Formats: sequence, structure tokens, C-alpha cells
Amino acid sequence: MDLLNTLVDKGLRRELPTREEALAVLATSDDELLDVVAAAGKVRRQWFGRRVKLNYLVNLKSGLCPEDCSYCSQRLGSKAEILKYTWLKPEEASQAAAAGVAGGAKRVCLVASGRGPTDRDVERVGRTIEAIKEQNEGIEVCACLGLLSDGQAEKLREAGADAYNHNLNTSEATYGQITKTHTYADRVDTVEKAHAAGLSACSGLIAGMGETDEDLVDVVFSLRELDADSVPVNFLIPFEGTPLAKEWNLTPQRCLRILAMARFVCPDVEVRLAGGREVHLRSLQPLALNIVNSIFLGDYLTSEGQAGQADLDMIADAGFEVEGAGTTTLPAHRSDVADAAPAGGGCGSKAGASLCGSGAGSASAAEGAAGCGSACGGCSGHAHAEATAAPAQAAAPAQAEPGALRSDLVAVRRRGAGTDIAPNA
Repeated sequence: MDLLNTLVDKGLRRELPTREEALAVLATSDDELLDVVAAAGKVRRQWFGRRVKLNYLVNLKSGLCPEDCSYCSQRLGSKAEILKYTWLKPEEASQAAAAGVAGGAKRVCLVASGRGPTDRDVERVGRTIEAIKEQNEGIEVCACLGLLSDGQAEKLREAGADAYNHNLNTSEATYGQITKTHTYADRVDTVEKAHAAGLSACSGLIAGMGETDEDLVDVVFSLRELDADSVPVNFLIPFEGTPLAKEWNLTPQRCLRILAMARFVCPDVEVRLAGGREVHLRSLQPLALNIVNSIFLGDYLTSEGQAGQADLDMIADAGFEVEGAGTTTLPAHRSDVADAAPAGGGCGSKAGASLCGSGAGSASAAEGAAGCGSACGGCSGHAHAEATAAPAQAAAPAQAEPGALRSDLVAVRRRGAGTDIAPNA
């Protein structure tokens, strides 16, 4: 296919595709899907080989967010049955992070619900970062705390943060349909503040909120323009009790096309398969590893993910390898920028690395990047070294038409701090 050959050539040269080419990827047929995955895989292997970076979410503060992000289970007025708690102590967060590190995570994403941190909150998170780094040599830390005020990104950097996550989530044209309490420009401003402070910028999107192909292309092109080192791609988890509870718009095939489009537009950055992968990709998750080079290990912010060991088995069975702590995630031409940045970073680029997943509100309905603090994605995360809640409903065994939406397969199990079930990893 001429389109795919063109996109591979451009990806290997780090050349931006045209909008028409990006839209054409989303419009390919199911008969062409494996060709699309293979083409994106060539670009992925050029810049990242067969390495998969593991990221681990720690939910520092859950629920009671004053923002109205319609995808988020922690939003203002949410009736989702999630655990709510205030700030974890530094030692509790460090204990939670240790579970992810033991499972192979290279980066820990610290997420907190809320519009944005106070200066006192930044100091608190700074102590948490120091505690985690003292206990886990060489670990990368990404903060996801919502909208930043002047000087806060610099303070996080001084405390040892490597990256900051704040997702754009959707296109500027449709952002007002998702959130009313802050603007798309607010989110862009926070990503730019993180970048300017020498933090690695992590910013992504949430697919499945009723957006058009044009919206998806718009937001991915915006992320390329912002020069994010890490792009978490989250797929909406339609939480009961949120305005988007009935939005089931994704099939595994569409998810793969979205991931491929993101890879072609952002060929040499960390594209992370974030929240909602288990729900929407299901048995095609291993195929997605040919496109992305990063995933979250275990659980998300307020919902349960695939067991950590199952993630590790999936990576090995698909012929990939977990990226080690001594390996720089990003290609040399991007990671070299980190060497020129102020001391403190050391992940992958722009002084840090790449990661996380969310933005101004917090949480996750797309959970991997949703919310303000993550997907880190749609982010998500283990709320504590212990986590959980309600048991899942049994998946319906009924057969579906090929490519049909399968909301019957979804069972969201809520997780959080203070419960007595250990995290998956």
C-alpha cells in the first residue's frame, strides 16, 4: 500500500505526515489492519527496538476533585463508587512504589486528584519523591498533579522529579464539551511550564469520548507540536456515575488504528498504551506492542488493570523484552537534550524521560491518562501498596459479530488505598 510505505519512510526520517495521511490511517479497513500494524512496527523498531518500558501508578490522593472532567470517576459530582482519601504519607507512597519496581517498573507516576497543587502540596510531593528515590536507586519519577502555577515545576525538578504528566485529552475544538472548569489552553500552559523547567513532558489523549477522526488527528498533531517526550494513549473506561458512562465507541481494531496513527505522527517518542487497554483491546493487546513501546504495569487510578504477571508474560510471549533501568528510553537525538538541561533529570529527554498520563482534574475514567494526574494516561495507578474493592462481574460468554462493540465484557473493579488486597504487581 503506497500510503503505508510513505508513512514508514517518513517515520524513519522523523518527518511529519500530512493530516490527510493521518486521517487515512484511521480510515483503513479491517482487511488492511495487519499491514497497518506491521508498518507502524517498522517505525517503532527503528527507534525503540523490541524494548517495552514499564510504568507504575501511585494514587497519592483520590476523589473529591473540584473539576468537572466528564470522563473522570473523581470529578465534581461523580457518583462512581471509588475510594476517596487524602494525601498518602511519603513512606506509604514509597512502599506502594516498591511493589511496582519489584515488578520491573522503570518509572513511578505520582498522581493526585484536584485542579492543581498548592505550594504546600508541591513540598509534600517533593518529600515523597525524595523518599522513593532513596529507596529505589535509578528509578524515574513522574508527577501528575494537575495545573501548575509559576515556579512549581522548578520546585518539583529540584526535588528530583524527572517528568511531569498533563494530558491534552482531546482536540481544542471539542475540549469545551468535555470540561467546563478549565480550558484546553490551561492544559497547554502546564505542559509548557514543565518543559521550560527542564522536566520531561508527558502528555497524551483519551480516545472513545465520541470524538471524530479529525479530533484525534488534531490532538496528536498538537502533542507533536508541544514536543512531548511521552504520549500516553488512553481508551475511555465509561465509569458508571459519570456523564460518559454510556459511551462505548471503540473496537479493538479501531484502537490499533489510533495507536498506529499516533506512532506515525510521533515516531521517535515514547508512545504508551495506557488506561482502558484491557477493556478495549482485550485479546489484541499483544499486537499493540508492535506499535507502542511503553505500558502501565498492573492497576490504574481507580480501576483494576490486568495482573502484573500477566503483563510480563504478555511481553515475553509476544517476543519483546522489558526495558532495563540502565537503558535510556528515548533515541539519542532526543535524550541528548536532557544532557543540556539543568541537573536533576535523567530519563529520556528534556531532562527527564517520558511518562504518565493525565491532567487537570484527576483520575481516570480513561484511566491511564485521564484525570489530572494520569494513563500517566489516561493515568491510573495503584493507590497504595495495597488496593482494591468490589469483585468483578463474570464476563458474558456470548459470541459477538466480528468488530462489534462488547460492553458486556467489561467489569470495572475499583482499587484504592487502605484495602487489604495486595496490588497486582
